[in-house]
Amino acid sequence: MIELSNIKKAFNQGQPNEYWALHGIDLALEAGKVTAFRGPSGSGKTTLLTIVGCLSRPTSGRVRFKGEDISGLPERFLTDIRRQSFGFVFQQFNLIKGLSALENVILPAFPTGRPRHELVTAAEGIFDQLKLGHRSTAKVEWLSGGEQQRVAIARALINDPEVIIADEPTANLDTALSKEFMSILEGFTATGKTVLLTSHDPLVVDSTAVHRVVGMRDGRLTED
Repeated sequence: MIELSNIKKAFNQGQPNEYWALHGIDLALEAGKVTAFRGPSGSGKTTLLTIVGCLSRPTSGRVRFKGEDISGLPERFLTDIRRQSFGFVFQQFNLIKGLSALENVILPAFPTGRPRHELVTAAEGIFDQLKLGHRSTAKVEWLSGGEQQRVAIARALINDPEVIIADEPTANLDTALSKEFMSILEGFTATGKTVLLTSHDPLVVDSTAVHRVVGMRDGRLTED
């Protein structure tokens, strides 16, 4: 589904503080599976997933998505691919305070042009799946950590993406909530979605929900 060929990524290229985050990554990621990227801070995990999710571009190398080379596409086309095909769950959740859980979830779908009533119906269906329907009208700052994460997951699902990207999704959760997140992941793959995540947490990378673990260090693959 996703093929990476000799992916390299530099920051501040040509400057005294030039830093190469990725050094020639070759990797094929299968559809409908959970792949976990494991490695210490600074290993390049997050940088790699931002490239896969069309949030940034590689300095060199090629990215193919469903057989199409998307590396050189103009930004407007990458934006469409990102909006339609990828959902993101960030470590800090990045929810907007002052808005309700429901409003946070439907916000990323407004650019698609779908009617608000359709978005609300879709969001309510996702909330029911995540057992969060009773909290849909609450402001997100009133929610617990586990509830906020489920709102973040619902937001990632609102455009029905094929790929879910989760960056250290359990870093701020206790053991019980981390296990709950992993059970939600199994539900994703049961519906055919592909999940790519980063984690230091053995509870995540050793979970039966994970089909493949890819190790990284210093911008290179170390194990697979």
